[in-house]
Amino acid sequence: MKINSRLAVLFLCAFSVSVSGRPNTFAQSQARPTRVLQPLAAKLEPSRKVVYKSLGRRDLELHVFEPEGHDPATDRRPCFLIIHGGGWTGGEPRVFYTIADHYAKKGMLAISLQYRLIDAKAGVTVFDCVKDGRSAVRWLRAHAPTLGIDPKRIAVSGGSAGGHVALGTAVFENGPDVDESTDDLSVSCVPDLLIPLNPVIDTSEDGYGQGKIGDRWRALSPLHHVKRGLPPMLICHSTGDTVTPYVGAARFVELSKAAGNDCQMFTFEGGRHGWFIFNLDHYAAVLRVMDDYLKEQNFLSREPASTEIRGADAADTQSN
Repeated sequence: MKINSRLAVLFLCAFSVSVSGRPNTFAQSQARPTRVLQPLAAKLEPSRKVVYKSLGRRDLELHVFEPEGHDPATDRRPCFLIIHGGGWTGGEPRVFYTIADHYAKKGMLAISLQYRLIDAKAGVTVFDCVKDGRSAVRWLRAHAPTLGIDPKRIAVSGGSAGGHVALGTAVFENGPDVDESTDDLSVSCVPDLLIPLNPVIDTSEDGYGQGKIGDRWRALSPLHHVKRGLPPMLICHSTGDTVTPYVGAARFVELSKAAGNDCQMFTFEGGRHGWFIFNLDHYAAVLRVMDDYLKEQNFLSREPASTEIRGADAADTQSN
């Protein structure tokens, strides 16, 4: 896939940011940018919710979007797991219901993940967020026959902190820091494909998250754990991101390629952190890039992709 060829598509959509990353007149009028996916997600509900992990009285769930006509008994469909962001302290699975719904409509079993959020009183840390992501992939792979999915075609994506959790399923070695004691470590937690979206990728003082993780930040910094043998990966990031700086993602790609991995990058010129959740044109363009990559990796058929945003009231959302 020639990722650079997709830049022109998004550049034409980038009317809310300049190439330098500074907002133009339109963007300056948006003092509080509206997350345009919220009203769309509010209209969606998963086919079902499935518990993948129980911790005392707490059950963690997979919010499952099944494709039309899905037969778990006979199907072996590719699976798409999407992980919400929120700095490990906020957010919920509904944040990315639109993306899960999109890929269910394209024939995949799509899932939005519920995972623990930082809670000092309960002793929940970022390490636990990563543990939950790894547990979820193991659960999906172990239950593939009853879910109707192909255990060798599990794709994981996530935005911001969710992108960090997604990367955490692959870059960290097995161990008590990142694996739940109840997990079956004989089942791999490494997905077959990754698509991190503006991920937390460097947890040093030059990136994001050091204050939330603490002195052991390096143990959870994907940039500091690049190794050979990572799954095929497409990182989508914007150059104007001041929360999870672009330079960290670019460095990760450079190191990953040097290690012999298939690691590609889609670059959006300008754009704030999570640029695609604030504008439907940007969102549709990112979906096109993701669709093309999934087709290239044989997770989706190569039929012409639709970028229609279902459930949207264009008059309401485009004005935000």
